[in-house]
Amino acid sequence: MKKLIDQLEKEKILSRKDFIYLLENYDDEIRNYLAEKARNITVKQFGNKIYTRGLIEISNYCKNDCYYCGIRCSNKKVERYRLNKDDIMSCCKTGYDLGFRTFVMQGGEDNYFTDDIIVDIIKSIKDLYSDCAITLSLGEKSYESYFRYFQAGADRYLLRHETACEDHYKKLHPHILSLKNRKECLFNLKKIGYQTGTGFMVGSPYQTAENIVEDLYFIKELSPEMIGIGPFIPHVDTPFGNKNSGEMNLTLLLISILRLMIPNSMIPTTTALGTIHPNGREEGILAGANVVMPNLSPISVRKKYSLYNNKICTKEEAAESRNLLQERMKKIGYELSIDKGDFKPIII
Repeated sequence: MKKLIDQLEKEKILSRKDFIYLLENYDDEIRNYLAEKARNITVKQFGNKIYTRGLIEISNYCKNDCYYCGIRCSNKKVERYRLNKDDIMSCCKTGYDLGFRTFVMQGGEDNYFTDDIIVDIIKSIKDLYSDCAITLSLGEKSYESYFRYFQAGADRYLLRHETACEDHYKKLHPHILSLKNRKECLFNLKKIGYQTGTGFMVGSPYQTAENIVEDLYFIKELSPEMIGIGPFIPHVDTPFGNKNSGEMNLTLLLISILRLMIPNSMIPTTTALGTIHPNGREEGILAGANVVMPNLSPISVRKKYSLYNNKICTKEEAAESRNLLQERMKKIGYELSIDKGDFKPIII
């Protein structure tokens, strides 16, 4: 099996048959062999720097009803909130003073945030913090909306496709949502010029090895600048509340595979990894990830942005949280970078 990994490192892809064999037959020895290769590539490309993105969860209102998501519109137990412009600007000031040079505005698909409101916020952030990157993660929009945000100064957009298989997609989403539109949004983002991020849940209900391989092939086709994957974790107030969580080891294996496939991609070690295991975020870094996303949202709303059960929700202020994260990275030989971390060509 090590020959397959060596082949993946060289060719950046495997056949579907070989990928399935790897996913269904790996053991700890193979996972560690793959992780070592992924780490070496990451250090060669980025050094021991871990890029930080300041996460601002602007709203937990969402018009969608995805079966896996805790903030789905039909969940009446959610205490809803949305940040106003002043709240968001305050989060940015806190983050900037701490050294953050990327702000990620994430939220449910909240119709309150019209294009005009989003454009105004983007321009205001750029006026004050011109040396910072703005990442948006606000769901599916029209080409025209994405273009307006880009023209206003947004640099990056995160939109996880969640699964690249039509049949599987239908099992996770109501019929009003379509995989075709999701993919079209991603290709529109690339066309406009965004640094584009996608990704998928590992171990989501009904997922097969074949589904995961299609995810890998779709990512290869899209060639995103950012790839975010994390284990599925159920939320008690959803139709999937009694389903099992995804496996950490499989998630780590896939992080390493993706690092070999797209060596210069920005791959976060996700909150979900840290939720299913106390050292999950560190393990993600050691598997080839190179991004962390500390939360800049007001402490009063962090627990309300609950996509899944037991999400890590620190009570520390942003400064304390960042310092703790810095110490955790140092223990495994890495350090947080204040660089805004733009996508760069592969270092040969």
